[in-house]
Parts: sequence; C-alpha cells; structure tokens
Amino acid sequence: MSWPWLLITGALLTSLTMFVMWRIQQRTRNAGTVDVAWSAGIGILVLYFAIFSSNGFLARRAMVAAMTGSWSIRLALHLWKRIGREPEDGRYEKIRTEKGIEASRWFFWFYQFQAALVVLFAIPPLIAMRVPFESLNAFDAVALAIWLISVIGEAIADRQLAAFRANPDHRGKTCREGLWRYSRHPNYFFEWLHWFVYVAIAIAAPLGWLTLAGPLLMLFFLFQMTGIPPTEARALVSRGDDYRDYQKTTSVFFPWFPKEASK
Repeated sequence: MSWPWLLITGALLTSLTMFVMWRIQQRTRNAGTVDVAWSAGIGILVLYFAIFSSNGFLARRAMVAAMTGSWSIRLALHLWKRIGREPEDGRYEKIRTEKGIEASRWFFWFYQFQAALVVLFAIPPLIAMRVPFESLNAFDAVALAIWLISVIGEAIADRQLAAFRANPDHRGKTCREGLWRYSRHPNYFFEWLHWFVYVAIAIAAPLGWLTLAGPLLMLFFLFQMTGIPPTEARALVSRGDDYRDYQKTTSVFFPWFPKEASK
C-alpha cells in the first residue's frame, strides 16, 4: 500500500478508535483514557504501517514496529494502571466542571484532536521503516541503543516515582530519589529521547530530516502544553514550598547534578 493510502486509512481507523474511547469516558467520567489511547494508538498504527507498507526492507520494518510497539505497550499499561487507582486527572476534571453541559462535545473534539496527533507522531516511524537501504546498518544500531536507553530510563523513572508515592510517609513531599534527583521530569526526558530512534534510522535517507518533527513536536508539547506546565502547577498546589525548593535545585528537564539549596 502506498504511503498516502496508509495515512488515510490509518487516520480513519484511529479516529474510529478515539470515538469508541470517547464513548467509554462518557460512562466512566474519566478522560484519562485518552492518554492510554494516544500511547497505544501510535504503536498499533505503526504496526499497521509495517504490515501493509509496500516499501522498505522487511527486517527494518519489523525492527521499527517492534521498538515502537514495545514502547507504546509499556507506556499504555503504565497509564492504564494509574487511571485505575487514581481519580480523574485534575486537568480533565477542571474542564468537565468549567464546560458543564458542553463538556461532552468538548471532549469529543479533544479525543479527535488526539487521533490527529497519533497519526502525526506515527509519521516518523513510517519514514524510518521505508528507508531504501536493503540491509541493516550502523544507523539502525545507533537507533537500537537510543531505544534501549530511553525505554529503560523511562521505566526506571516511573517505578521510582511509584515506589515513592506508595509510601504514606511521603504524602506532601517531593521525590528526590534516583533519577528524580537529577531532573524534575526524567520520565518526560526519556520519552522525548525515544523520538530520536527514528531520526537515527532515517537521517541519511531521502526525507529523513522530516523525522526531526518527532522530538521537536514532543519538546513543544512537553514544555508548552500537556507536560511540564500542568504537572508543576499541580505539584505546587499539593507540595508547596517543598516543591519550590525542588525547582530551585533540580534541572527542569535535562538530567544534571543538583544545585545546593539556597539559604
């Protein structure tokens, strides 16, 4: 199947999936399902691309599908467990309250917007799997190394935070353990790093530069929209001065050695 048809059919399938998830949130009153659907949707769509693409070395298509799929499944399961044990994310709860009777319509279009983002973020893996090199090479090896670091790093950060929060003595306190000592958002950092997998594979190929859209868009969303700003706003409300001190001493994103606390 040619890439235009892959994108068109993939977009339709993703839109339908998000419609189903929107209907589910109407019953559960928990829009956190959109985050699960977003992360799972990218892996499913890339697998669809790998199976039905008419171009690209088969081993590379399989490798890209496996790397994206495993990243996607791990993140989706992590988010699913979180929404199962916690109330609706404060961002969505606030919107539901503010929109009132218009909330259902707002969430419908929000879910469809996320469907469009799934397709957009699936394009870098599609470009990578259609690279016209008929054998695996050093670029693929670099990509695999980046993938290992990013997936393992994000999994460690998530587990460290979950273990910290599970201790009732830590209520109202900020996690400064493990990777969280060096970055206020190590999970986001490794999430961002993951998108360089497709840059590494495709950068030397025609149109490979387009894969840079993955890390650039992810950085924009993390710093300007759904990532760091709302996360830190909630942390300041729940942890107050303890989190303000954390902000003063710890890198916001890129892991680095903490500063000494000011007196």
